[in-house]
Formats: sequence, structure tokens, C-alpha cells
Amino acid sequence: MKLTTLTVTQFISAPPEKVFDVWMDPKAPGSFWYGGHRVIHQPVVGGLFYVAVKHKGKIWPHFGRFLKLQRPRRAEYTWMSPATKGVESVVKVTFTPRKKGTLITLRHSGLPDDKMGRRHKDGWTWILSNLAEKFVPKS
Repeated sequence: MKLTTLTVTQFISAPPEKVFDVWMDPKAPGSFWYGGHRVIHQPVVGGLFYVAVKHKGKIWPHFGRFLKLQRPRRAEYTWMSPATKGVESVVKVTFTPRKKGTLITLRHSGLPDDKMGRRHKDGWTWILSNLAEKFVPKS
């Protein structure tokens, strides 16, 4: 099976510590883990996660284990879902300080190079946009 890697970036108007903490908190709106139908979240190296996401009337399970957690700079974990067809892919998220905020770079490697694998880019783009919205001042 041919595999692919995708990269998504997003600037967020908050310091890396705050962005990292929201990203890793399943109770924080803007986090990938937030709002899952069912969530198991053990954010330690070797810890497991499971997130069941409802989408278009179907439940999509996502699961893996944490490989590296270096607050506030990096989170890395394995990733499996029906869209990876049993392949264990790897998600690396870096939080780089920038003037007036943080640049998040999400690199997802080892995805099947097919329609479902490539659709992860749309999903991650949507998730990072939601995270950025969390930090937009309310007027």
C-alpha cells in the first residue's frame, strides 16, 4: 500500500503554552478531543486515546498512543481510524512561538495514499481552524 504525508499549518493569536494546553484538554472547546461521542484520554507518553466522532450519522473511532509530549512545543501520537485501514500512522504537532502568537504545524505521516487518507487534510484544517477560533477575542 502506498502511503502519504500531509502537513497543515495555522497561526493562533495566543502563546504556545495556552495553545498546547487547549489542544491537549478534552474538556476545552477547540481541542480535537472535545465533543467526541466517547473519549478516553491518557496524555502521558505511552498513554492511550480513543475518540468516537459522530459524522453524517456514523460513528468514526480514532485511537492511538502518545509517543512524545513536550509542553509547550510538541505532541506526537500514533493514529488509527477506519480511514487508515488498520495502518498505524503518526501525527506530530509542533507549537512554534511567533510574534503575537503561535504557529501550529501538524504533520500526519503514514496515511494511505487514497481518497480517505488524503481527506485527513480537510479534517485537520477544520480542526485547527476551530482551535484558532477559540482564541479570537469576543466583542
